[in-house]
Amino acid sequence: MVTETIAQNDACKGDSAVMDRLSVSTIRLLSADMVDKANSGHLGAPFGCAPLANALWGRIMKYSPRKKWMNRDRFVLSAGHASALLYSMLHLTGHGLGEKYDVCNMDELKKFRQAGSSTPGHPEFRLTCGVEVTTGPLGQGIANAVGMAIAEAHMAARFNK
Repeated sequence: MVTETIAQNDACKGDSAVMDRLSVSTIRLLSADMVDKANSGHLGAPFGCAPLANALWGRIMKYSPRKKWMNRDRFVLSAGHASALLYSMLHLTGHGLGEKYDVCNMDELKKFRQAGSSTPGHPEFRLTCGVEVTTGPLGQGIANAVGMAIAEAHMAARFNK
C-alpha cells in the first residue's frame, strides 16, 4: 500500500526518483523497526540521514560487501546515534550473507542493541563486517576518518602510477 502510494506520487518523475523514494523509505522503516524492537536507540539520525546514506552507498561510494581492496571507499560512523542507519545500509547492500563476521542479516538486526548481539548500539570493528573502525567517544570518528584519508592519499601517491 505504501509503495503503491509513493510510486503513484512519483510516476511523473521517472524511475530513478521512484527508486530513491522507495529506498529512503525502506532505510527509514528498517531502522525504525530495529529501534522499536530494541526499545532503545535513536531515530533522528537514521530518519534525517536516510537520503544522504542512499546517495552515498548507492551512487558515490566504491566498495563491495564481498571484496576488500586497498583503494575502496570507507564509511566511518562517528555518531553512535546513527548505528541503526549503518546496520540498515550494511544489510541492504549485501552484508550478512554468511562469511566470518558477516552478521548484518535480518536475525541480527532484530537483536539490535541487545547483550551479545553483533549489532551493538555503537558499532565495533571486527564485530560486524562493514564497520571499518570502532569510533568510541563522540568526535573520535572524525580523527579516525582523517587518518584513514591521509593513509589512502599516501598510498595512492606512491602506488597509483
